[in-house]
Amino acid sequence: MSSVLPGAEVFNTPVYGTVFARRMDALHRLRSGDRLILVPDPPETMLPMVWVHAPGGDVVGHLSPDVSSWLAPWMFAGRCYAAEVAVLRGDDVASWRRLVITAWRVRRPAVKSA
Repeated sequence: MSSVLPGAEVFNTPVYGTVFARRMDALHRLRSGDRLILVPDPPETMLPMVWVHAPGGDVVGHLSPDVSSWLAPWMFAGRCYAAEVAVLRGDDVASWRRLVITAWRVRRPAVKSA
């Protein structure tokens, strides 16, 4: 179970699934502080996950089901979250502990009507 509380404005969380396909190639190009892109599965997906993409769009992995279960619906509803690499460990560390990200809610400025 995740220690991230649903609705957190800022949180750190590990990225899962980094060892599949060619995701390790993208992981090896990352550096601490690099910005990341968070993208939820389509809304009609039974249990949508939130996917983590490197700059340029390569998939790096996904957030845990616990975090995705509240974050994806909020993103569908219009909330925006940004993320960056917080901790990046080597291949000698368990895959689910290699990449930890910091994510935060991005508040959009209010639009004034004319």
